[in-house]
Amino acid sequence: MFHLHFGFDARSEADLRELVATLKRRRKPLVFTIHDLRNPHHADRAAHDRHLDVLVPAADALITLTRGAADEIQRRWGRTAHVLPHPHVVPLDVMRRAATMRNVRRSGSRARQFRVGLHVKSLRAAMDPQPLVPVLLDAIRDLPDAVLQVNGHHDVLHPDGARYDAGLASMLREHADQGRIDLRVHDYLGDDELWAYLASLDVSVLPYRFGTHSGWLEACRDLGTAVIAPSCGYYADQAPVLDYGHDEHHLDADSLAAAVQEAYDGRVAPGPSVEQRRRQRTELASAHARIYQSLIDGAR
Repeated sequence: MFHLHFGFDARSEADLRELVATLKRRRKPLVFTIHDLRNPHHADRAAHDRHLDVLVPAADALITLTRGAADEIQRRWGRTAHVLPHPHVVPLDVMRRAATMRNVRRSGSRARQFRVGLHVKSLRAAMDPQPLVPVLLDAIRDLPDAVLQVNGHHDVLHPDGARYDAGLASMLREHADQGRIDLRVHDYLGDDELWAYLASLDVSVLPYRFGTHSGWLEACRDLGTAVIAPSCGYYADQAPVLDYGHDEHHLDADSLAAAVQEAYDGRVAPGPSVEQRRRQRTELASAHARIYQSLIDGAR
């Protein structure tokens, strides 16, 4: 059995055709979980499409995360994909502690800040955070105790960084100097630091202009942090989120501001509980086992 998730974008089409042929020759079933129908690292979709054109028709079984993605797979290749949702990203014990801490904060008598998070880590081609900043600042202007926190990596926001974005860095520094945003520049966060950061936010805004699914979205849900997701891709199919209009052609500022207001008002779906995530993981393991067994039986 060969189960493919990621990493094939580093290979050529010829490599993938050779892989497929080798598996067929050795009668090893190929299972392909399609996380990305549009590669978030590629500004041009052509190379990823060519890779999918090799893998999707050749796979003995296809899995994807959402009904919307499965429908697109059916339209493009005439293949039926199993729809299995994304499991938890954050360890269950961390989820439990985060839920306890969030309940303590919410029950406190002191006023607390409402934190809107925008992450500008090492920029993928799919990310377009710069036009979101003024919209978010306008959205929180009249919301008491609301703060826009922007986290970014040194390689994007420092002049000596490998992926320095001068326009974005200048804009963020100007807003930070004026006290309009809480700007935090750092290198990659370790897992514990990342979970603590996400748990400290009330809502995280995904700045994608194209894409398919998101592990970041799932991590936020695990930690009780609401998510504002763009209309591109299948983020709204993946889980209950607040959505706004954003793709390669337009940004709907009004819908983004409305989503921030909904989050501020608490009109968000609750995240999954530890027990729900534990049960889901068991169900997903069983579903994978059934797919594997059916392919093994077929090969016999």
